[in-house]
This record gives sequence, structure tokens and C-alpha cells, in this order.
Amino acid sequence: MSIKALNRILLVEDEPDIQSIARLALEAIGGFTVEVCGSGREALDLAPSFAPDLFILDVMMPEMTGPDTLKALRSMETTAQTPIIFMTAKVQPHEITAYKQLGALDVIMKPFDAMTLSATITTIWSQYYGQTG
Repeated sequence: MSIKALNRILLVEDEPDIQSIARLALEAIGGFTVEVCGSGREALDLAPSFAPDLFILDVMMPEMTGPDTLKALRSMETTAQTPIIFMTAKVQPHEITAYKQLGALDVIMKPFDAMTLSATITTIWSQYYGQTG
């Protein structure tokens, strides 16, 4: 298994409180470089220049849902292979299966624990790419 570093995360979340908590948790606890977008459209605009190692996508957003954003990111050359984790309250087994079938590495349930968010992401990443950093 090849080791791929995880440093840059693009969080796509429309709720300002969740944006703030997740950013703080990922930067202060996880040591990641984080950019936050409030919509899928904003993420499509920022992603090529930010070049994230990972996207964290909210599922339920106005205008462009997380799954819609994932499909659009997959159609862009610069983000076609960038891993994605969904973060959502919609975590019934059939929903999680559907998100993974779309290509998500995994799903993080909301509400999440800010103190363990970085560790959860690191664990998911390590399962696919080896150690972080």
C-alpha cells in the first residue's frame, strides 16, 4: 500500500457553526491546512487552486447537494481522483452504502465530536493510504 500524505482539507459545509467547529478541530487538533466553502459551487471554484488532499462534504446543502458536488468534482481533471468523505446526519445503513457507491471513502456522522474529528479522519485515511503527514 502506498503512503499518501494528508495535509490539505477542503471542507464543504453550509452551516456556519459547523464550519467553525470543524475548522478549529482540524487545524488546532489535527494540524491540517483547512479551507472552508459554504456551497458546492464555491468548492468547485476553489478546489483547483487550493489542491486539497481530501474533501469533506456535507450531504444536505441548498442548490448543490454533497452527492451533486462529488459528481461535479469527479468531472474536473484536477479533482477527479481526490478522496472524499461525507459528513451528514443521514446515516441509515442504506444511505451510507449509497454514499460509498458514489465513491466516498467513508461517512462521518453529525453531530461529530470535535475532539476526535481529526483522529477519525486520520483513521479513515490510513485505511486507504497508509500513514498521514
